[in-house]
Amino acid sequence: MSILINKKAKRDYSFLKEYSAGIELRGFEVKSIRTGKANMRGAHIVIRGNEAFLVGMTISPYQIANTPDDYDPERVRRLLLTKKEIIELAEYEKQKGLTIVPLSLYNSKGLIKVSLAVARGKKKYDKREEVKKRDADRKIKRTLKKQ
Repeated sequence: MSILINKKAKRDYSFLKEYSAGIELRGFEVKSIRTGKANMRGAHIVIRGNEAFLVGMTISPYQIANTPDDYDPERVRRLLLTKKEIIELAEYEKQKGLTIVPLSLYNSKGLIKVSLAVARGKKKYDKREEVKKRDADRKIKRTLKKQ
């Protein structure tokens, strides 16, 4: 069950390979995410020093009065991946035109996890083509439903 979905990622990128990772969070951040006070707009993953980090995701405080004074809602969060996966992602990151984007946050056995994908940016004409195809499929479904 997804808690938060990065809708822009599906529109702006075509996905090559998907991964699942744990995410290092503080207790009050987990509560915030579960109540929907998080935003993935503009978020991406970077690999630095054999570790993966989620950059650009905003998690608003759960209770402003009880949040530590030094809390940064846009802090860089470490992702929990195997060494093999990190090496694979580092290779993809080096390739021109590829980026690693988070797709969604979801709950797995009481833990918050992030699904991420290696992605290539779509061109404007690809996006238009996708919209046309979706509209055509919708029309076909409507006509079949009427019969």
